[in-house]
Amino acid sequence: MEKLKKPELLAPAGNMEKLKMALLYGADAVYLGGKVMGLRAFAGNFSLEEMEQAVVFAHSLQKKVYVTVNIFAHNEDLTVLPEYLRHLREINVDALLISDLGVWSVAREVVPDIPLHVSTQANTTNWAAVKAWENLGASRVVLARELSLEEIKDISRKTRVELETFVHGAMCISYSGRCWLSSYLTGRDGNRGACAQVCRWEFGLTEKKRPGEIFDVAEDERGTYIMNSKDLCLLSCLPDLIQTGVCSFKIEGRMKSAHYAASVVSVYRRAIDACWQDPENYRVCQEWLEELEKVSHRPYTTGFALGKPDNNAQVYTTSSYLQTHEFVGLVRGWTNGRLTVEQRNHMKEGEILEVFCPDGSLRSLTLQDMRDQDGNPITSAPHAQQVFTCRTESEMPSSSILRRRIV
Repeated sequence: MEKLKKPELLAPAGNMEKLKMALLYGADAVYLGGKVMGLRAFAGNFSLEEMEQAVVFAHSLQKKVYVTVNIFAHNEDLTVLPEYLRHLREINVDALLISDLGVWSVAREVVPDIPLHVSTQANTTNWAAVKAWENLGASRVVLARELSLEEIKDISRKTRVELETFVHGAMCISYSGRCWLSSYLTGRDGNRGACAQVCRWEFGLTEKKRPGEIFDVAEDERGTYIMNSKDLCLLSCLPDLIQTGVCSFKIEGRMKSAHYAASVVSVYRRAIDACWQDPENYRVCQEWLEELEKVSHRPYTTGFALGKPDNNAQVYTTSSYLQTHEFVGLVRGWTNGRLTVEQRNHMKEGEILEVFCPDGSLRSLTLQDMRDQDGNPITSAPHAQQVFTCRTESEMPSSSILRRRIV
């Protein structure tokens, strides 16, 4: 293992807005998918033109863009793959995330100059597999989530390639995402980007000789969510995780909101910086935990980091999400004492909102003297993405998030 380097903070980007929020709130790099070849078919995703704009924006901030090409490809996918890869090279993406060995070999031949990262979908769980990918030319391997810190450290000691691991977000109940439940029960193939999240459904138990009768798996009149994992959160493990030699800390969530991207990235940006500067005195701040409670999430777990999880890593009673605040608007600018806001949820005159700024600071805003784009007085902003202005005494940064408490 070489000398430790400060880990990269890698964030999800389901669309252009989420990409910009992630980078403005502190991510060093983002990963995104195109309209094809990625495993998040229902995320906004990027056309090639949008992807080029994303790369230009990220590079203007000296940050990186990695593109997922991680479907389990069928024969017909290979007919369009070479041209798609050439397009990605032309727009200067920084790396490709691949899980399929056939896709890998095509990429090595067609775009040999683009760094290749091994996707977590490849289920890399041991040092021999990492070395094998290293010998195939991988510049980075995204490790399976089913590894402990000790296992990761051992892999790092025995290999030289860059390692990446997830630190936050939803946990798939199957091995690093290789699941066929959705395909069998809905016809939507999770391994081709169309997962219906069947593992979050409410299940009961049936008996062969008693058709039509459903028995609860646990004592709950609503049934049970027997495959519903808690969300990963490794804030408390950052010092040990850095010592393993992992070079990139990855956040899950391309399907999540811009609010989620900004909030989670902001917390991990501050945590990584604090841990890198003074690891011996690193402590998880209460304000970071409170921030993570403000976004949509399930209860948190450390997953496999500290050993194999037990039944406390599951949520058996509901698949509902938790959050203490809701995203209501985005600051688009400030001029001459007036704030320009793009609405995301209903707001009204006199409301007191929390302002979450890109530097992680919090402020308060009372909606006063609201006016539409024509300067007409309004008492509320009920329409989706309605733009309005309001009076405020102090300037607030563009891309700041407006939100209100809901619990």
